[in-house]
Amino acid sequence: MNGVSFHVPVALTVPTPSTPTSSSPFEELGVPAALIGELTRRGVTTPLPIQARAIPDALAGRDVLGRAETGSGKTLAFGLPLLVRTAAPRPEAASRPGRSSRSQPRALVLVPTRELARQVHDELALLAGALGLRMLAVYGGASMRTQIQALRRGVDVVVATPGRLTDLMEQRACSLDAIAVAVIDEADHMADMGFLPAVTWLLDRIPTGGQRLLFSATLDNGVDVLVRRYLTDPVRHSVAPATGGVARMDHRFVNVTAADKVTVATELAARSGRVLLFVRTRHGAARLARQLGRAGVQAGALHGDMAQHARDRALAAFAAGRAPVLVATDVAARGIHVEGVDLVVHFDPPAEHKAYLHRSGRTARVGAAGSVVTLVLPEQAVDVAKLLRRAGVAPAGSPRAASPAGSRRRAVAPAGSPRAVSSPDAPGSTSVHRDGTALRQRRRRHRARGRG
Repeated sequence: MNGVSFHVPVALTVPTPSTPTSSSPFEELGVPAALIGELTRRGVTTPLPIQARAIPDALAGRDVLGRAETGSGKTLAFGLPLLVRTAAPRPEAASRPGRSSRSQPRALVLVPTRELARQVHDELALLAGALGLRMLAVYGGASMRTQIQALRRGVDVVVATPGRLTDLMEQRACSLDAIAVAVIDEADHMADMGFLPAVTWLLDRIPTGGQRLLFSATLDNGVDVLVRRYLTDPVRHSVAPATGGVARMDHRFVNVTAADKVTVATELAARSGRVLLFVRTRHGAARLARQLGRAGVQAGALHGDMAQHARDRALAAFAAGRAPVLVATDVAARGIHVEGVDLVVHFDPPAEHKAYLHRSGRTARVGAAGSVVTLVLPEQAVDVAKLLRRAGVAPAGSPRAASPAGSRRRAVAPAGSPRAVSSPDAPGSTSVHRDGTALRQRRRRHRARGRG
């Protein structure tokens, strides 16, 4: 990123793809050839379930209420129709003398976090360019002056967090008067974070009669208020169970004591593949990353106290495999899409079941498999068992409650279940053994690099 934390829109020129010789599944949904060509270059040729259901109705101009688990392809489900409808000619534009057709955004995507804003922008930017559209992501932690300058140059689609967009509007740097398509993504997370007042303030400033698309993993905690107030006769599409659980994941407990919790986490992190560990606090993320580093496991940290460029570097290193382990607070539990996360570790169990699902959703994305391990202290066992029942998860074994006073236990897997995180026969799998073989091998490699 070279220290630049803001995406300045540029005019993108994409060669017109050749006409497909056979009908594409996306073509059958109504997606134009220019977008199909870009999707094909990415290797995306078959729509996922939420895309196949939602795209035709959204292209037809209907309001859509969609519920799908994290990592199910929601971004393209709303993004493709949004781009197509925004690129369509507007007869009313000619009736506004003295006003550039790009002086105001015509489509808006509201998201809860800066990471999700970046992800949505990056996933749709080249698609937008294929239709001659310009996109802009606005969020806190980046230069507001740069964002204002980009808005003045003109954009078609804005992806925004509620707080930063509110600030820009209060400074009269952005207007929503021309918005015809508005998307609320991860609406339940907006509610959980207390953003609903800002979201409703923004939606109240969008002209009535436009299209509204609301996508979320769950539809509770105030999301129904948004649906009743802003969506008109919405078409409902759901491809997830009520709990949002992911059956493809292998869920396991590892019972630990406070004394050996870090050791067990280090053994898990030393396995091959990408590993994402979740902790409760910002200080805890930085501390665990340092502890893993001292043990020879190359790990990055991601938390809210970091500057945007530092967060970008940590995510880029994790995505590229330069730092195969990332320790994060819940800032990463939504919207971060890194291909091939093999294992998610709840170093600190979350407080409620939705957070467990959102964290765990960083693995087993878009049809892939993955493993989830929760480290459970004796005093946490009862609460964790209740949390997973609410999440609809049936892990191997069960957490054990506290032992009699004065006793200590080495961290072990549930009785009767294997210690390996993944199948012992799976290529590249690494078991968590009592002798710490994998950890010692990682430490030797780390020391050898240091001597070189």
